[in-house]
Amino acid sequence: MKSYKKELWFDIKKRRELINITPEVDDCLIESGIKEGLCLVNAMHITASVFINDDESGLHRDFERWLEKLAPEKPYSQYDHNGYEDNGDAHLKRTIMGREVVVAITNGKLDFGPWEQIFYGEFDGKRRKRVLVKIIGE
Repeated sequence: MKSYKKELWFDIKKRRELINITPEVDDCLIESGIKEGLCLVNAMHITASVFINDDESGLHRDFERWLEKLAPEKPYSQYDHNGYEDNGDAHLKRTIMGREVVVAITNGKLDFGPWEQIFYGEFDGKRRKRVLVKIIGE
């Protein structure tokens, strides 16, 4: 069995961003040479998420509104976590959206259902962040 690991780095310009990282993960799969196996993609920051969904701008706005209703950024004083930092909401948003995805690899391709794409969701950005891609298989 072969194993492949790569870190993807992103310069996050805003506090919250959703980035379609499917092309970068596809590049990792090609680089790995693995044709059958599993691909793990996970956020390496406690205020970020990796998830699978549709790449549709209306849906992305829906996520933003929904997450903001569940864990509003402000007032910062509503979170016991906020003292040194003001990112209590980002920790909760990450918990809702999840830490990682695992995608099957079949015939050298990510084995997605219709419209599925991999996203990096950042909820406390404005700095450089990373994602781990780990691929195992034959």
